[in-house]
Amino acid sequence: MHLAVAASELLCTVSSFKMLTATVFELKFESDRELLFKPGQFISLVIPGLGPHGRDLRRAYSLASAPGCRPLQLCVKRVSGPGSRFLSELRPGDRFRAFAPYGDFVFRPKSARFCFVTTGTGIAPVRSMLLSPEYRSEERSGTICLLGVREEGEILFRDELAGIPGLRFVPCISQPAPSWNGFHGRVSDYVRQLGSEFPWAETEFYLCGNSRMISDVKAILSEKGVQKSAIYQEIYYR
Repeated sequence: MHLAVAASELLCTVSSFKMLTATVFELKFESDRELLFKPGQFISLVIPGLGPHGRDLRRAYSLASAPGCRPLQLCVKRVSGPGSRFLSELRPGDRFRAFAPYGDFVFRPKSARFCFVTTGTGIAPVRSMLLSPEYRSEERSGTICLLGVREEGEILFRDELAGIPGLRFVPCISQPAPSWNGFHGRVSDYVRQLGSEFPWAETEFYLCGNSRMISDVKAILSEKGVQKSAIYQEIYYR
């Protein structure tokens, strides 16, 4: 991850905490100063006293909210790491420090067609893009957004994303229940089955999630003749 514009220190106050699934939570917060950021960027969270010799730790979390929207929003998987644990214990009125904005995985439309490929909480920066003025300033059609999860109960922002005009939101379930009637497989399987009629050369691809998914999808895109300049990526976890 790289710094895109000058970052500043923020004092943040939690507005709300909500579990979105059994393992993912949403944290909304206000900052003491206006945060100007590009859709897809992230904050660097300060975790006090948990580093070596009692020093602060820093952890990166993508903003799930669109620029200009308040409160700001994070979408975080509850795991054993210090950042997730620290955030999961915050409640309305609690405060934390962060530095922002950072990141060059940002929405930079050069064409009229887009394909967003995500796994898990990798949907967070893509949600920021899809809700942003940059995306919604024009009438879009033919956009695809894939979200790869194991089970139907892990689908994030399902109704909201399915309701965006001109967007085909496709949850890809790798371990579905018998009652699931949507796509069964990984996001890479869905990308691979897109046929020759798909406008590969006219589409920009935004990939965000685990490293295996990104590697697999990039290999498929290379086979389809997609130029590297049309692929943007953010590895969330290895």
